[in-house]
Amino acid sequence: MPTEIISHFSQLALAPAVLKAVDEIGYETPSPIQAESIPPLLAGRDLLGQAQTGTGKTAAFALPLLSRLNLELNTPQVLVLTPTRELAIQVAEAMQKYARHLPDFHVLPIYGGQDMGSQLRQLKRGVHIVVGTPGRILDHLGRGTLRLNQIATLVLDEADEMLRMGFIDDVEEILNHTPKERQVALFSATMPDAIRQVARRHLKDPVEIRIQTKTVTVSSISQRYWQVSGVHKLDALTRILEVEEFDAIIIFVRTKTATVELAEKLEARGYASSPLNGDMNQSLREKTVERLKNGALDIVIATDVAARGLNVERITHVINYDIPTDTEAYVHRIGRTGRAGRKGEAILFVSPREQRMLRDIERATRQPITQMQLPSHEDITDKRISQFKQSITDAMASEDLSFFENIINGYQQDHDTGLNEIAAALAFLVQRERPLLLPKKEEKPFKEEANEEGRRTRSPRNRNEREQRPERAERSERAPAKPRAERPERAERTERGDAPSGAMMRYRIEVGRTHGAQPKHIVGAIANEAGLDSNNIGQIKLYDTYSTVDLPEGMPKDVFQHLQKVWVCGQQLRVSVDTDGAAPAPAPSRARSSEPRTTKPRADKPRTRTTSLTSSTDKPRSKTGGDTLRIKRTKKVD
Repeated sequence: MPTEIISHFSQLALAPAVLKAVDEIGYETPSPIQAESIPPLLAGRDLLGQAQTGTGKTAAFALPLLSRLNLELNTPQVLVLTPTRELAIQVAEAMQKYARHLPDFHVLPIYGGQDMGSQLRQLKRGVHIVVGTPGRILDHLGRGTLRLNQIATLVLDEADEMLRMGFIDDVEEILNHTPKERQVALFSATMPDAIRQVARRHLKDPVEIRIQTKTVTVSSISQRYWQVSGVHKLDALTRILEVEEFDAIIIFVRTKTATVELAEKLEARGYASSPLNGDMNQSLREKTVERLKNGALDIVIATDVAARGLNVERITHVINYDIPTDTEAYVHRIGRTGRAGRKGEAILFVSPREQRMLRDIERATRQPITQMQLPSHEDITDKRISQFKQSITDAMASEDLSFFENIINGYQQDHDTGLNEIAAALAFLVQRERPLLLPKKEEKPFKEEANEEGRRTRSPRNRNEREQRPERAERSERAPAKPRAERPERAERTERGDAPSGAMMRYRIEVGRTHGAQPKHIVGAIANEAGLDSNNIGQIKLYDTYSTVDLPEGMPKDVFQHLQKVWVCGQQLRVSVDTDGAAPAPAPSRARSSEPRTTKPRADKPRTRTTSLTSSTDKPRSKTGGDTLRIKRTKKVD
């Protein structure tokens, strides 16, 4: 333990090359966990450290271990175990940054989903530090492609998360492959009994460090919550996005399916957004994070596990679209923003039945979460007008407008029209895609959406109020319903105008049940991307790896080509023509034509859902709310 107050990194006995990198990065005063951890780790002591996420744990072990490396020994000397791929990448990047002045230094992140051949080549070339997830490390140990006989230090980062994810047995197995005389550093936000048992078995006389924090969330994060009521969550989210000044946002949801659904809905509303979940291949996940870092992407919709270890400086807001299941998850979520002294915003959506969790979060964080009012249509209108005026100012200040001035002068002379009228007409044309004046919508009484298990909670209306609804009264005045046996087959379309008019053609799309697809996903994607009214989307049949959908005959070529690239549930639609009753075509090659193709006779029978679609103005039935279409499903008898 340090016996003096450490106010600068120069007071620590770090290697000159490492200290030079620290100075260039701009670090000055070590954080408490760094000041207490670096001296014992430099001295070769085992360490048991407890500190919350975002306190600087990575530098706390990276700086001293880099200072102790033998660069002439081109074999793994340090092994860092992390619970997730994202954290492994983050730690490896930090190591590379701190070691920028160490000659011929090599660090290798190893995790599942990454190309094994690339990992094997780099291991054969030689590395000094390996950072990896337990599963892939064990895989290499089993293959004999990773040897730990020269490991001098083993770091267990976020040990409690590895325990929660079921990796603790793998961690023990890896520890058994390391030399008996080695240094172990274990870092964890909490210290459950299982973690302490691991420490007792594998750490020798460790230095114990516990960083006490007055609050488990940083004061630079402003925390607010919105009481879910009046409007659906998707509409509320888009209002918030309209008004909030943000650079980049992470939106947290509970399920992997919800990341894709919400990303698609936000994309349809003009926001550069993308899902981030464990079902995406690692290459796509890495590209998503890179796009978020370089500004090509503004919004990421993520699950807790997928965002673990994500550290992007651009993130100004964290929105908890779905409330987390425990307080610790909430702390980890909002820790993605407000780092290194930057200001951050955290917004939490809370339904009436989730009030208890809100209070638990406030008690755990020891910080109040203030209630926010949802931006009104007037607020959004004011914001759009302000942005519109600013765009005019920017154009006048930075662009050569002489060519356009000549056009306006000519128009004014030809039509004897005032400049105000011309400017108003031009403003109208410019804002048609994004109207400055929003129509007022009547907000319906709140009704909670379906939860993950598909259960639906009741509206706050009491039973008498529900029974007095106008539609109930209207139905009571109609002719009595026919007996069930006399009703038409439910699989047939009704005569209310729901059925598509005109000739239809059947198309095949490369997304099915195994991808988590439901008819509502397909309908929403086609309606939004093709600009097709939902009434003109016909029967949808779901198979295991693909589906078929009936669309109006004579689809324009540009629409057809656009639908090829649309994503649903993590899969591109890759639309192709299917004949009625035809069988699935073989998997298409990478070099595929943009023209429709026919398919071979189908061998397997589908489990179908025949859909009757109402317009997008109906009440959403999906749990994410918004413009989801109501879908009536019936069993098809084949």
